[in-house]
Amino acid sequence: MHSTSTTFRTHRTSRAAKAAAAVAAGALALSLTACGGSDDDKSSGGDKSGGATAGGSTVTLPKLNGAHLEVAAVWTGGEQKNFKKVLAEFEKRTGAKVTFVPAQDPIINFLGSKVAGGQPPDVALLPQPGAIKQAVDKGWAKPLGPEAQAQLAKNYSQGWQDIGKVGGKQYGAYYKAANKSLIWYNTKVFEGAGASEPKTWKDLLTTAQTVYDSGVTPFSVGGADGWTLTDWFENVYLSQAGPEKYDQLAQHKIKWTDPSVKQALTTLAQIWSKKDYLAGGPKGALQTEFPVSVTQTFSGGDQPKAGMVFEGDFAQVNIGETKAKVGTDAKVFPFPAVGANPPVVSGGDAAVILKDSKAAQALVTFLASSDAATIQAKLGGYLSPNKNVPNSAYPNEVQRKIAQALIASGDNFRFDMSDQAPQAFGGTPGKGEWKDLQDFLKNPGDVAGTQAKLEKDAAAAYGNGS
Repeated sequence: MHSTSTTFRTHRTSRAAKAAAAVAAGALALSLTACGGSDDDKSSGGDKSGGATAGGSTVTLPKLNGAHLEVAAVWTGGEQKNFKKVLAEFEKRTGAKVTFVPAQDPIINFLGSKVAGGQPPDVALLPQPGAIKQAVDKGWAKPLGPEAQAQLAKNYSQGWQDIGKVGGKQYGAYYKAANKSLIWYNTKVFEGAGASEPKTWKDLLTTAQTVYDSGVTPFSVGGADGWTLTDWFENVYLSQAGPEKYDQLAQHKIKWTDPSVKQALTTLAQIWSKKDYLAGGPKGALQTEFPVSVTQTFSGGDQPKAGMVFEGDFAQVNIGETKAKVGTDAKVFPFPAVGANPPVVSGGDAAVILKDSKAAQALVTFLASSDAATIQAKLGGYLSPNKNVPNSAYPNEVQRKIAQALIASGDNFRFDMSDQAPQAFGGTPGKGEWKDLQDFLKNPGDVAGTQAKLEKDAAAAYGNGS
């Protein structure tokens, strides 16, 4: 999804980023391969965090009896249900009443209609740095106060603080993060096929063929949701073209007609062009929404619709809707290295204040604390960039390892490229990059045509090219 014409810049150098990305990816690769099925709350090591202990509190909140707040987010299902438990704790501590407002994607359009009607929510969870900038540019977003900023300084690396800033002012507090460089697999399928976890793209193609030969379709792809396809592209592109090119393309400093884009699309086509490798073929994939792409991989006993599904740690919420157990029936491996190093792509949702008040500031202060994040971490299917969430709070070993790798990467992650783009290009269903990659999934032989469409749409959205 995206950042408007001015994308965020972190303080890392490209060389440092390359090294750190390699370290982070390597650490993730090492840690995930040994993930077991433990579902207890044992910590995997001495926890040195400053997170909340049982019954403890790390943040002071005001009494807000009589205050009413509305919080908008696009979360549905398990994510929404779990977030409401966090809001309930805020109500308990402050006396405020909080209403969750389900938002449609793209959320900026949803908020625009609310603002036009004179009824914006007090706080919104925005899933793109670009959406934060748009909210600021439109005069909707309000700067975070000293209490929220103090929580951010205490609990977040500088990089996570910086991507919530616009013009040097703090507008966003990243409550939720995502590791988008993971492939989940059905262990029964892998065991039955004699398949192993791949380390490289070439290995992945071999694993896919092995799964196919066993009688199971290799991949489930949620192509009805264009953002899943952008994540496929970003992982291939980051690993193959490298961090410097990734940053240039994210800022539209190089065109989508660049040879590096051609190489990445050609690589993607090695999977997307094999109709029998995709559950339902390309047509079926384009009709499959993300939640179904996950659940159909872990349902159906010995004959699921597919053996693997690519997406972030948040897929655990959907796996939880099946009988499969994360760590035993459902395991995960890092997105394989296409180039020299495996990719490390991150995403996230930031709390932004639209109606400034003591209560709204208090809620974002709470969401920036380790108390709030720890509550949702215990519920599963959630990852926090808050470094003071106790690792033991995550409910299974798989999730603990993913969280450890995210925190260990510090400032040296690459944020989801489409999340950095203007929303018209990187975050609108049926338009821009989402639509162009859906068309490419339908016709993966048309690399040049896809590049031309991507460049035309990017140039129009960024306003810096033709």
